[in-house]
Amino acid sequence: MGAEAEDAPPPQPAAGEPATAPRAQPISAAQFLSWKQRKDAEEAARKAEAAQKRAADIASGAVQMNGRELFQHEPWVFDNNIY
Repeated sequence: MGAEAEDAPPPQPAAGEPATAPRAQPISAAQFLSWKQRKDAEEAARKAEAAQKRAADIASGAVQMNGRELFQHEPWVFDNNIY
């Protein structure tokens, strides 16, 4: 029972998971900044796409607006002078 556990190879990381082995050489500041800018640009593009999809869904009536969106598009709803 204990011998079987010793003969088994160590678990390998899944295909999508990064290996935990240390790097041979650390990255430079320029490489880090390049990676960070690319990562930030991808995140901004993802957020812009989600916002555009939400706006299209609201326009088509597929989803309801939240309070902030309602105030932006129809501020007269919140005008208490009408009553």
